[in-house]
Amino acid sequence: MIKAVFYKKNDEFFGFSVRGHAGSGKYGRDLVCCAVSTLVFNTINSIELLTDDRFVGETAERGDIKFKVVSEVSGDSKLLINSLYKGISDIAEENGRNFVKVYIREV
Repeated sequence: MIKAVFYKKNDEFFGFSVRGHAGSGKYGRDLVCCAVSTLVFNTINSIELLTDDRFVGETAERGDIKFKVVSEVSGDSKLLINSLYKGISDIAEENGRNFVKVYIREV
């Protein structure tokens, strides 16, 4: 199962962590996992290339990712992280919560 946690402060997203595998198909052919991974990497790459925001990120060997904007969060980064939240939430809704769970953590 994929567990996506979105970090919020003052009612605004500033980061996220994604861990696990969906298990909705054979390893290497899991479309749910592929969709979530694509959204996550696109979000990180877009924030890096399209904003001046400073961020920290870490990955684990098995594919877990943590990402947080550590500067003031620009409107562009807010939009991109909100879009990621919407995309992963839609995947969870469409494919059943047995494969993806989404959480919000206020910090």
